[in-house]
Amino acid sequence: MLYIALVAGLFSLFSCWTRILLAAPSAWYLVTREATSSLDSFIAYEQPIALQGVLNNIGVEGKWTGVDPGVIIASPSKEDPDYFYTWTRDSALTAKMLIDAFIAGDTSLRPRIEDYISAQAILQTVASQSGDLSDGSGLGEPKFEVNSTAFTGPWGRPQRDGPALRATALITYSQWLLSKGDESRVIAKIWPIISNDLNYVGQYWNQTGFDLWEEVDGSSFFTVAVQHRALVEGQAFAQKIGTNCAACRTQAPEVLCFLQSFWNGDFVTSNINDQNGRNGRDANSILASIHTFDPDTGCDDHTFQPCSSRALANHKAVTDSFRPLYAINSGRAQGAAAAVGRYTEDVYYGGNPWYLCTLAAAEQLYDAVYQINRAGTLVIDAISLPFFRDFDPSVAIGVYPASSAVYSNITAAMRNYADEYVSLVQEFTPPDGSLAEQYSRDDGSPISAVALTWSYAAFLTATARRSSVVPNSWGASTASTPPATCSGTSAPGTYAPPPIDCTSNVSNVAVTFDVREPTIYGETVFVYGSDAALGNWDRSKGLELHAYRYTSSNPLWSGTARSVAAGSSFQYKYYKTGTDGVTVVYEGGANRTFTVPEGCARNVVQVDTWQE
Repeated sequence: MLYIALVAGLFSLFSCWTRILLAAPSAWYLVTREATSSLDSFIAYEQPIALQGVLNNIGVEGKWTGVDPGVIIASPSKEDPDYFYTWTRDSALTAKMLIDAFIAGDTSLRPRIEDYISAQAILQTVASQSGDLSDGSGLGEPKFEVNSTAFTGPWGRPQRDGPALRATALITYSQWLLSKGDESRVIAKIWPIISNDLNYVGQYWNQTGFDLWEEVDGSSFFTVAVQHRALVEGQAFAQKIGTNCAACRTQAPEVLCFLQSFWNGDFVTSNINDQNGRNGRDANSILASIHTFDPDTGCDDHTFQPCSSRALANHKAVTDSFRPLYAINSGRAQGAAAAVGRYTEDVYYGGNPWYLCTLAAAEQLYDAVYQINRAGTLVIDAISLPFFRDFDPSVAIGVYPASSAVYSNITAAMRNYADEYVSLVQEFTPPDGSLAEQYSRDDGSPISAVALTWSYAAFLTATARRSSVVPNSWGASTASTPPATCSGTSAPGTYAPPPIDCTSNVSNVAVTFDVREPTIYGETVFVYGSDAALGNWDRSKGLELHAYRYTSSNPLWSGTARSVAAGSSFQYKYYKTGTDGVTVVYEGGANRTFTVPEGCARNVVQVDTWQE
């Protein structure tokens, strides 16, 4: 089974669409879709466009210049909004889609997957405002420049879902490598990346961070759900290759226990410990369900499997919340698909439906039908009853076998409901098949970032599930019982730079200077030295350091010289300015020396303590 219909078979359809595009009026949403009169033909047309859209956004073989090999950009948009960066979360979700498609039979994707792995080995070593690899804190940095250097602007950081999602993607690919006998590559090259990420999850899972929308600094259902999954499959994978993940073994049950805190009895409250004034109904929770979907697991409530009573009740609560919100949802009754956004209080770009959220609503339903059919029984209880009564107002609580009319009618209605969500995306997709981030709540026209990688990936995964192409199990059924009492523990991790594959040495390296020096408010620490990046000993051109990670117990000042010649040596020293901005205090001791390493590493961190 393949994710993607053969492109060769679509050439005639594409030619037809080309003719339509050439004659298309400016009001694209008024165009009659003569070439996609049915959902099947739309999907067949859109799948290769979506796949190419993803591949265009991966350097170096992609469409955009300046992007490092294997780096996956969020969007080519550089203004209004500027998404020309790589996000750990978005990239991992996209890579997981590509890996699943590769395993399903699209062997052409392997070079892109290998490039992604090499890029992640580099990015794990980049020091940022979130931290660096020495204590794992840098792994929580949400986004980077496309040339694999740190993003230094203000942002919602840390974000703790990225490492878990990256571990899941790389474990999935590594399992395939093991099945082909390539254990040596897994252990030598990929496990070091996975190990860093699993250690991060084990150490930091019970600390707050920003949610996947990068707006709420609290505890996010999506983040906790994918962290639990990563720890469960990480433990099994570590054992398979003859090593251990102590953090996986000890922390996975506690993460699962905490995950139950988000269920309020009616739906998932997607953010706790800080809801930022929201009602809790958020596509965050639907996305969590599809990204922790285990095709070999039943309708388990504790892991919020797509067919579970909790997940179905939540699906209804979230999707229904958008029905009265958007003009394009006018007349769309309960039990019929409606445009889905992030959350009802959203004001970003005016608060619109998102393609990926609408597709997630479809994907959960496809997943749920798959799980129900695999079980051969339909279970309706008090929690899920309102969801099922949207399809059959007279249906009652009970267990219905596959031979029953209720089972047949309900599962058919659920699949049709899922198709309606994809048809809604079809309705608001422009004729060229491009998928932006959002579509207008008023008329459905594309809004915000163009050619969003996550939108394309969401289309591909949703339509794959429609065809019953599902990912491998991650072992949810073995880890679905939470402890009776939760414990807010953690497991300190150990971290090491992973091996880096590259075809040629880099010419310039970003050098990050970390120095620990207690200061008072108003003082600023600088570094200057004999290299041009440090001002050539001109103090007025020294590199200003920042105190983003400064605490009383760790008085850290940090800054990065963006481009220093690989192999060069230079001298340097630190100084600080007083609260008046004029007084200067130099550190004592002799000048420090540093030699920039040669090789593949694009980033290096020098850690110092102020010399008295």
